[in-house]
Amino acid sequence: MKIVVLVKYVPEPTATWKFAPDLTVDRAGVEGRLSELDEYAVEQAAQLAEKGVASEVVFLTVGPAKASEGLRKALAIGGDKAVHVVDDAIHGSCALSTSLVLAKALEKEGFDLVLTGMASTDAELSVIPSMVADRLGINQATFAGELSVEGGAVTIRRDSDVASERITASLPAIVSVTDRPPGHQPGHLRRRVVRRGRGRDDPP
Repeated sequence: MKIVVLVKYVPEPTATWKFAPDLTVDRAGVEGRLSELDEYAVEQAAQLAEKGVASEVVFLTVGPAKASEGLRKALAIGGDKAVHVVDDAIHGSCALSTSLVLAKALEKEGFDLVLTGMASTDAELSVIPSMVADRLGINQATFAGELSVEGGAVTIRRDSDVASERITASLPAIVSVTDRPPGHQPGHLRRRVVRRGRGRDDPP
């Protein structure tokens, strides 16, 4: 099974943001990072690969040249390759336009399951997964606190203030992952990156 994870390079939350002359966020003038909420989707994909559920994990991003730094972080956590869509013509695109670019890139790359964070830490819209699913005509399951893949379908658990529900969708599908996956512990991603950065003979 091939998993594609949508990731975004965002301004560092603690940095001072400003607008460029064209009234878009000046991303070139501020430090950035892989969106923290996307890291949970990256981790879920890495875990599925470790369990043998996924045979290939690909990271896909749309953004300026500096967005490659976010892809490198994702690859360090666990993945096989990355795809970076760079085009000055889509600078400052809204969510609707970005979803079209992502959908076309996904069509070209091919996939069985698409994972995303529940939102980006800069815009916090949570609309991209639904927009991409609609453009591709595939199933969607959003705000997954837990997910599993079996028999050509993905099953998620979605928690709310009043109830938990399980939703099953046939593949291909797109799933957004929350920041509260089961068993997640602070520092887990950092430890995974450190392990992958060591050589075979290095101590654990």
